[in-house]
Formats: sequence, C-alpha cells, structure tokens
Amino acid sequence: MNLKTKIGKLVLQNPILVASGCFGYGEEYAPLLDLSRLGGVVTKGISLKPRPGNSPPRLAETPAGLLNSIGLENVGVDRFVEDKLPFLRKQKACVIVNIFGESLGEYRKLAEIFNDIDGIAGLEINISCPNVERGGLEFGLKPDSTRKVLETVRGKTSLPILAKLSPNVTDIVEIARAAMTGGADGLTLINTLKGMAIDVNTRRPKLARVIGGLSGPAIRPVAVRMVYEVARKLSVPIIGAGGIDSTEAALEFFIAGARAVQIGTGLLIDPRLPLTIGRELAGYLDNQGLKDIESLVGNMLIEKSKRRKE
Repeated sequence: MNLKTKIGKLVLQNPILVASGCFGYGEEYAPLLDLSRLGGVVTKGISLKPRPGNSPPRLAETPAGLLNSIGLENVGVDRFVEDKLPFLRKQKACVIVNIFGESLGEYRKLAEIFNDIDGIAGLEINISCPNVERGGLEFGLKPDSTRKVLETVRGKTSLPILAKLSPNVTDIVEIARAAMTGGADGLTLINTLKGMAIDVNTRRPKLARVIGGLSGPAIRPVAVRMVYEVARKLSVPIIGAGGIDSTEAALEFFIAGARAVQIGTGLLIDPRLPLTIGRELAGYLDNQGLKDIESLVGNMLIEKSKRRKE
C-alpha cells in the first residue's frame, strides 16, 4: 500500500508524524521504536538561546485531556545542532525542526542557520504557543503578523516550511490564508487550546502559570472542524493534529482534508502508537478499496449539492 504523501515540497514516506513537544529530541523514544519508520520527527521548539521553561507545576490532567505550561523549554539552537541533530541523522529520521522566536529577527536568524545545515527536511514555524509571555501566540492571532513571520522565514530558507496555527482565533481560514500568502508550504492544524484547571481543595490553579494549553482527545472535534474548514476553502496541504489516540481518530483528519497527521499527547500513553496507526491505516485503505493515501484525503462522502449549500 502506497502511504507516501506530499506537503508542498516536503515528501514523506508515510503520513504519520510525531508532534513537537511530546517527542523530545528523539533520544527518549529511540529504544521503543525505529525513528526511520516514522513519516517525520518534529522536534521540540528550538529558540536562539536556551530556555529553562516555566516554573512547576507545568502539567495537569483534565477529563480526556492534558493541560501543559512547559514554556518552550529547550537547549537552544547551538546545542541542538551540536548534540541533538547528529543522533537524529544517525537514526535516519526525517527531521522537521520546530522553531520559535520572540521577534521577527529571531525567526529570521533561526531560518538562516537551519538553511545551511544538512539532515533537515523542513521547518515548522511555531506562531501558536499559548504558554510564553513573548512571541508564539502573539504572532499567530492576526493575519498581518502571521504573514510577516512567514515572509521573514521564507526570505531566509529554501527548506519546506510549515506554519503551526493556533485554534485560539476567530477565523482560522483567514489566518491560514495569511500563512500561505507569506510563503508557507503547508499548515499544521492545530496547536493547543487555552485552558485552566483549579484544585478545589487548595483553591489554587493546578498550573503555576495559571493558564496552559489543552491537548488530548478533548480537543479533537475542534481540530477536525478546523482542518475541514480550511481544506474546503483553500487549496493547501494540511497536517492534522489534536487528540489523535487511535487509527479511527487519525482517519477523521484524513477524511476531513489532512494529508498527514501528528501524534502528540497519545505518545505519553503508547509510545508505539504512530507505528500502530501506520499499519492499521494501510489495512483500512486496502479494505476500503483505496489505492493510496491521496484517495482518502478530503474524501467525505457528502453530496455535492449539500456541500454547495454550506
């Protein structure tokens, strides 16, 4: 079964990737699964300088979900290139580096650095993290600032670039259109929803930073809806993300219009979940009489007349 898929200029051997933030730098999961069998490894968000992240507590379980306020903790670009990237190269992983900046200048510099380094298949531009004071979400809330970040990165790299968008906006289609206008090759939909949890015994927030990003199955209906909305309005390659914990969950995203998916919180329950989904996806296509993954993308069996009325 042909599981190859294309996200703009980025060609993936299969459409199952691991999401930024839940897979570390790959070293933590390598004893549990063959990284070369993944469609892609999206690294932790990398910044110009090392970041310690937010103060604990930084995680809180919620019904069907997980709140996090990690704060983009990472080793910084220099140490990533020297210490982390060589391991991923050795594992023959398809590496997509997630980058984050507090200014346009920082995004520009990161794109310039990674453009000249071997072993990187593409960049994922994080303009949607809700857990930091500067950068992240503030760039991804409006079309104009979204476009400017993508134009900045596009001007400094020939690598395929993906824009990771936030669900915490009024019109996801307008933000998606702005990202593509700025030069993105594809989109990752979605990052976490802003959320909060309170310990009723102490009457204090469960996260030190009070508000965090909600992930897990609880957000999947929102993510699938946003993939569908963008796919039906724009001709754009989409990677779906948000609460994928099974093959059936991944199939929702493909049918809604995604060409690939990312597994995040689900890895904390089953580290081998991406391989299971890849295997079962091939079986599903065969049983449905579909020749490849492209035959499934956006294949919602809705009468054309109904679709026109929406």
